[in-house]
Amino acid sequence: MNNSRLIAFEILYKINRENAYSNIALDKAIGEYETKDKAFISSLVLGVTERKITLDYIIKPFLKAKTKPKVMIILYLGAYQLYFMDKVPSSAAINTSVELAGETGVSYYKNLINAVLHKIDDNRINLESIEDLSVKYSCPENLINFWKKMYGADKCEEILKVINGKAPVFAVPNSLYVDTEELMYELLNCSVDCETDGELVKINSSFDLSSLKPFKDGLFHIQDKSSFECARALEAKEGDIVLDICSAPGGKAFTIAEGMKNKGKVYAFDLHEHRVKLIESGANRLGLSNITSRVNDAVQFSEDIPKADRILCDVPCSGFGIIRRKPEIRYKELDSVKELPKLQLKILEVASKYLKDNSRMIYSTCTLNKRENENVVRAFLDNHSEFKLIEEKTCFPANNGGDGFYYAVLEN
Repeated sequence: MNNSRLIAFEILYKINRENAYSNIALDKAIGEYETKDKAFISSLVLGVTERKITLDYIIKPFLKAKTKPKVMIILYLGAYQLYFMDKVPSSAAINTSVELAGETGVSYYKNLINAVLHKIDDNRINLESIEDLSVKYSCPENLINFWKKMYGADKCEEILKVINGKAPVFAVPNSLYVDTEELMYELLNCSVDCETDGELVKINSSFDLSSLKPFKDGLFHIQDKSSFECARALEAKEGDIVLDICSAPGGKAFTIAEGMKNKGKVYAFDLHEHRVKLIESGANRLGLSNITSRVNDAVQFSEDIPKADRILCDVPCSGFGIIRRKPEIRYKELDSVKELPKLQLKILEVASKYLKDNSRMIYSTCTLNKRENENVVRAFLDNHSEFKLIEEKTCFPANNGGDGFYYAVLEN
């Protein structure tokens, strides 16, 4: 039996039992595996997680009663391979799923699993012809209706068409050492399939990038394209004092600090010590001595934080723009994010107190939700006539583009 499928089962069972995040559970479980096995396990875990509604639709006609969680996970894995993994033969998808029952303590259900998966294989559905958007794109109806109301039916379907795709990976050249073309050359020398994309290098191959010499030498960091665009919009200059209020893991702070040519000061804050250490290690690897990171609670004003020329306020959010990276976000209850705008506005209010006169501040999120985006900025501007809105942008996820993202540029 291919051990990769057993590992994928164990991760999915952990996610189901503990409501663990798929990306965190994956990182913990597959660290020591070969790159090829990692890619297969990741495809299974993320694929089953993101396609759960579609898989339920496929499985339900052939499963007459509710069954054990372990059996359901095995059926999800089998059905996912049958429908979404072209390189896996039907016989392998079915037989390994039956074997999984023995490996995971549910041998009694081998015949059921075998029968259901054979029926699924023999009665294929053309998913493209399904009119129900929830089933077709495996997205809850409440989130679909939410996006339709916010952005209209056409834009909603544009979003849905990409949420199950593989999120693109972009490398940001460390401009202290290399430009875009030079970084691409270094990566090509490491057999990484890549291409230039504006100022960034788009990675097209599945590599453990952190194991590469150019990464260890601090020649690049990984950051989404939309996030990079937001950091650039801050227009921080050499010698500026910059605050990155909710910084971890630090991608925007690194982009800002490199744009400042490692001059001036970037203060990168986070609420949690272990996340501050992520920023520190990244800055050290990149040779960025102008970054100082420390623990800070963004909702509390701190007298010892200096006045700044530039402030980036990338607040905690619902994450509806990064569903490609964290597929379980789509299943969030909308009521669970209702209180976020209050927190976001509070963080923005506190951050604004650190800004010097005639200076610039950016408010940003990685979500697609006007209540957390435009509405928060409007509420802030209603209370602060000294600020004006310079630019406002919603980035929608695209096949070759960045994540769903929002930022507003404010000046006083």
